[in-house]
Amino acid sequence: MAKTKKQTAPFQFKQFAVQQERCAMKVGTDGIMLGAWAEVAGVSKALDIGTGTGVIALMLAQRAPEAAIHGIDIDEVACQQARENFEAAPWKDRLSIIQESIQDYARTTRTSYDLIVSNPPFFSGGTFGMKEERAIARQTVRMPHGDLLIAVRQLLARSGRFCLVLPYLEGLRFQERAEEYHLFCTKVTEVKPSPDAPVKRLLMQFEQEDKPTETDQLVIRATDAEDSYTTDYRALLKDFLLKF
Repeated sequence: MAKTKKQTAPFQFKQFAVQQERCAMKVGTDGIMLGAWAEVAGVSKALDIGTGTGVIALMLAQRAPEAAIHGIDIDEVACQQARENFEAAPWKDRLSIIQESIQDYARTTRTSYDLIVSNPPFFSGGTFGMKEERAIARQTVRMPHGDLLIAVRQLLARSGRFCLVLPYLEGLRFQERAEEYHLFCTKVTEVKPSPDAPVKRLLMQFEQEDKPTETDQLVIRATDAEDSYTTDYRALLKDFLLKF
């Protein structure tokens, strides 16, 4: 007798749930931090590039009750899953999915956004097998960072903000490259897993005005214990995570 495929439980947040069994990239710390960290004040229209499950778009919809949120992804299966998650959310009327490459969308749309967010791929090399969907999702093959920056320049409103998360070294390189596209890093949060650990991630905000960069740090855990989350980390995610 054939075995029935086990249904993966959704990732449950306080106000919504995310089904993710068909997506290569599951809900993770990077995306959750970005969704809670990106500034939403004054945002009426936001775009989540490479939306995947739609988790970041859903978080923005919760935080910005007047904003229309678009999620874009080139992957058909991811778009189907995100669309289902959007339909099940309390803010489904403000959420929509676009199945298209960001390169093509930026060339053809007249829409501009007050906020653009992305948890982009960051591996530029390496090899992967035919079934390694997660590896493919983390490669920059489908969305090179140069293409991402070109698209953001075309889609971002003049006073808009572009926020993303990257590993430390990739984030530093991205800041340098962004200036070539006249996008300037105006805010950085350096993320450390514990007080004595090196910086692992950079949460970054870019604007079209060159001004001094605000920098701070976020430590996830006070110790190496699994449940020893710091006050700052709990404060960032208290409106979303059940355990907080």
